Amino acid sequence: MSREMELRKQIIEAGKRLYARNLVAANDGNISARLGENEIIATPTNVSKGFMTEDMLVRLDLDGNVLDGTLKPSSEVKMHLEIYKRSPDIMSVCHAHPPAATTFAAAGVPLDKAFLQETVVLLGIIPVAPYQMPGSAELALGAAQFCPDYNAVLLEHHGLVTWGNNVSQALHRMESAEFYAQISMNLRTAGLERPMTDGQINELIKLRPAWGITGGGVPKGRKDD
Repeated sequence: MSREMELRKQIIEAGKRLYARNLVAANDGNISARLGENEIIATPTNVSKGFMTEDMLVRLDLDGNVLDGTLKPSSEVKMHLEIYKRSPDIMSVCHAHPPAATTFAAAGVPLDKAFLQETVVLLGIIPVAPYQMPGSAELALGAAQFCPDYNAVLLEHHGLVTWGNNVSQALHRMESAEFYAQISMNLRTAGLERPMTDGQINELIKLRPAWGITGGGVPKGRKDD
């Protein structure tokens, strides 16, 4: 199987998973993967991520020119392209509207507190990119500015974007970020917010290189007991 066909298969499976887990509704969201130095494969516009087929996907260059495909790419592919341009090591981008994470995005509140061990290591802080019109160059630039230093970004009043070194990692970060948001919301609602201590956080940060994690920042904690 060629690399292109394998990436198309991975994107289709990721779309089905997003839809099955209610991380997107209707035709929301988009997924892409880097095919080469100057080419990507991306999902089309106006198609449910849960009902795509491999022939629906679009191949583009990093300037947004369609190289192959009969359907149009999403207008939000500009955001994907800008992320790829900004960080050549990023191999896949995933954008969705998971309910809990999008609630924080709607409120303009970052996910920046250390509640879970795995989140501290694998994601770190998830900042908020200021509001911009969907599909705009400003939205693309606003999201892409965070990719060198973080692993995900909330789009104010919009949704969530994650990226990774393959389709699987980008998807898993989307799922992990939504779980992080759900736990954060539960703790806030119950009035039980209790972040990890600064010492605990620093020890977890040291695990990142061995786990292949770069960036993410240091989530907020509390003073050591």
